[in-house]
Amino acid sequence: MKDKTPPVATATQPHPISRLRHMTRQYAALTKPRVTQLAVFCAVIGMFLATPGMVPWPVLLGGAAGIWLLAGAAFAINCLVEQKIDALMRRTAWRPSATGEIGTAQTLAFSAVLGGAGMWLLHVFTNDLTMWLTVATFVGYAVIYTILLKPATPQNIVIGGLSGAMPPALGWAAVTGTVPAEAWFLVLIIFTWTPPHFWALALYRRADYAKSGLPMLPITHGERFTLLNILLYTLVMIAATLLPFIYGMSGLIYLVAALVLGGGFLSYSWRLYRNYSDELAQRTFRFSILYLSLLFAVLLVDHYFKFVLPL
Repeated sequence: MKDKTPPVATATQPHPISRLRHMTRQYAALTKPRVTQLAVFCAVIGMFLATPGMVPWPVLLGGAAGIWLLAGAAFAINCLVEQKIDALMRRTAWRPSATGEIGTAQTLAFSAVLGGAGMWLLHVFTNDLTMWLTVATFVGYAVIYTILLKPATPQNIVIGGLSGAMPPALGWAAVTGTVPAEAWFLVLIIFTWTPPHFWALALYRRADYAKSGLPMLPITHGERFTLLNILLYTLVMIAATLLPFIYGMSGLIYLVAALVLGGGFLSYSWRLYRNYSDELAQRTFRFSILYLSLLFAVLLVDHYFKFVLPL
């Protein structure tokens, strides 16, 4: 009698469901989920700051999903372009594009599907201004920054930081169909935050970047010059965070939080400059992520609180 027992997965033949889960995680890794989450968070904050009331659910969900998908598509292209560089760096050697587990054609198709779906969502649930601004951000990151700027100049992160700073403006446009001065203040905050945030990472990962051949500031100009730039950009960033209060879009709650958080960031930058260590640079990098999240969260709290008790 013929044995009808289904085949059992072996070490050389993984179970189809396990394989599906594994590949799902690998494709998700191409989208750099943590960075994408922070970008979408800032975009959602921009949505809520654009209105004194609540953001309509279709705009909120459709806009956030569309921005998420297009950001993920841009990061997938970034992984594809930098697959050889990523393979040389311990921090990124595990990426499926670097290991070759996901090939060029697959990555391009994946990015195209994500980008197309993101554009459709933004067109249907928000407006064409948001869609085209998000597409422009995609091009700015995936092409101008990744292909042109990053391998060409140690100021790559400064010039290319504009694309990474755009999410609040995208969120604002999704709700109002406009991008006023208030939205650009938020963009400026992230733009000035990016260099000290990224250079702290580049400092304690400089051995990796030296292998990559990329002209990162700690490699081209040394540790001391990079530390000075971190300190100076931190001061510029703190000044930028005061603009929402000066312009009148926020109140005392935000001002106090901006000064306290800015003082914390400045403390890290000053200690780095005075007595550098890789451990302190890593702590500074981690704090910078918390800093931006808290700053925007408090700005949102201040925004709604002033309608209850104007300050």
